[in-house]
Amino acid sequence: MNILEENKRRLRIFDKYMEYDPLRGIGASGPRVSVATPVKGMENALIPESMANDPHYPAVRNNAAAWTQLRFRHDFEFWAASCVNIFYKDVGRKGPLILNPGQRHVLSTLEEQRRGGKPVRVIILKARQWGATTLISTYMAWIQMVLSTNCNSIFCGHNKDAAINIRGMLEHLMAEYPAEHWDTDLSPKPEMRPFAGSPNIREIRGRDCRVTLATAETPDAVRGANIALAHLTEVAYYPNSAMHTPENLMKAIVGSIANTAGTVIAMESTANGVGNYFHREWQRAVARRSDKVPIFVPWSMIPQYCHRVDDAKAQEFYDSFDDYERELWDKHQLTLQQIMWHRDTLRSYPSAETFHAEYPIDDKEAFSLSGCSVLHPDKVEELSQTVSDPVFVGDLSESDTLRADPLGKLAIWEKPDKNTEYIAAMDIGGRAESADWSVIAVLTVGEHPRVVAQWRGHMDHDLLAEKAMQIGRYYNDAILVVESNTLESGDNGIAIDYSLPVLERMQEYPNIYCRKNVDLVSGIVTYKPGFHTNRRTKHLLITSLIGAVRDMGYTERDRMACQELLTYAQLPNGNYAARQGCHDDILMTRALALYAMPAPEEPIDPATVP
Repeated sequence: MNILEENKRRLRIFDKYMEYDPLRGIGASGPRVSVATPVKGMENALIPESMANDPHYPAVRNNAAAWTQLRFRHDFEFWAASCVNIFYKDVGRKGPLILNPGQRHVLSTLEEQRRGGKPVRVIILKARQWGATTLISTYMAWIQMVLSTNCNSIFCGHNKDAAINIRGMLEHLMAEYPAEHWDTDLSPKPEMRPFAGSPNIREIRGRDCRVTLATAETPDAVRGANIALAHLTEVAYYPNSAMHTPENLMKAIVGSIANTAGTVIAMESTANGVGNYFHREWQRAVARRSDKVPIFVPWSMIPQYCHRVDDAKAQEFYDSFDDYERELWDKHQLTLQQIMWHRDTLRSYPSAETFHAEYPIDDKEAFSLSGCSVLHPDKVEELSQTVSDPVFVGDLSESDTLRADPLGKLAIWEKPDKNTEYIAAMDIGGRAESADWSVIAVLTVGEHPRVVAQWRGHMDHDLLAEKAMQIGRYYNDAILVVESNTLESGDNGIAIDYSLPVLERMQEYPNIYCRKNVDLVSGIVTYKPGFHTNRRTKHLLITSLIGAVRDMGYTERDRMACQELLTYAQLPNGNYAARQGCHDDILMTRALALYAMPAPEEPIDPATVP
């Protein structure tokens, strides 16, 4: 390959894409046709086909003002460049909204859906500040100010300040809107004013359209509202608690918007680790199991991210590529100038991971390098390939026989085999439905353990102990490993003198896991039932789990287990915990079982036998 010639070819493609003039329609989205225009200084323009086919078009061909107003209705990019002023931080001044390549990339999907008569549904993964929020809010303003009357919108931020900033953007748009382009007889100029005394609702004067502000902390505020357009920003940072969840907010909003043409639901966010609501919705969209189209804008789409490379040194620079830079060239088809920018900018960051979290090249990189995940998402994804539906759902009766129940707490993927040894691990949660879950997981013992069964629910601890022993008996008297902190210290209102007998009762089980305890004064060795988790032992558990996931060291069957693996994080103080609003009960049973798993017996060398 001639590197210099290939790079020139890529540069030509890149430069062609950069050719953009929204006033003349050059490089603008959608199918277009070239026409003569009545506008002074614009002899010809590429206008949307829909405008040329509009029945009003023949009547406006020679009227510049009417022609412009009709084009506004068909051409968002022309309207934005003509009517919207924004502040450009990089140059420190105001100017017309000329869409950058990232914004045009997103707009092409929005307009494809709208022009096709479909409801607009997108989820946007943001990488760096390229104006996603500006685009969506302005696009919805176009619909309300130009296309539709009696069309209400809602802007929802992860906090109040984010929502207020969006409203400020719209108020600025109205204040600087060119008077000659305001096409309505109902008011002399565009204006946002309070509606019915509400501090969170504004009315667009003359359009009978309302703009509502909301936050993820107040999901019920949008329930029952008459909404057609919804912009949800920084969704990955929405709070997730018993009182407020992103799911509840989305139910409230989606329930207020008809699934018809002319409506918009746009979710956008930077990545905030994996396993949260935004990440799950992104995965659903990528897998085409969602009504939303996923859109990601890589840093390579931003034109200023290029540095000079002398032609005479092109081959030398190419030969110096490391593995990651080689991937940028081969897989992502970047130019030498873009890769040089990447190399130069990388030097100002403490690590490649930190840099790529801010400038990801694809969606996997964006999610995997954001947040503080303990387990790499790619490895969890690989582990999840063996996930499947259980062959049985129900519970064990008092006589230790299976009783099917679609709402049962016991899931079985493999029934016990008399020639197989098993290990059962129990993580104890609370008794109330709102408390942490109690989980009992059963794995095979051997070189490559398999998850074969799992019980998950809430139960009084003495009954939970009986359930664990029952499941253990069912699986050939499996080794029973109990995370004993709760029982030893008392939790969820259970007194110590109540919990300790539970452990004593479990000692009757024939195959209970016991930990070694050495008295530092007398040196006497005793054994206590259960696994006691502290900072040191938890580190051992999680280190073992990390290795098992990395090396595909066991077979996972449960979807929720993979979800917990994704949302497990290392805190700033070094401790491990589930992300806020997530669980780690299932994960801990895997960690306990794999750590306590008996080592395989060493084969006997016949030469050593007397």
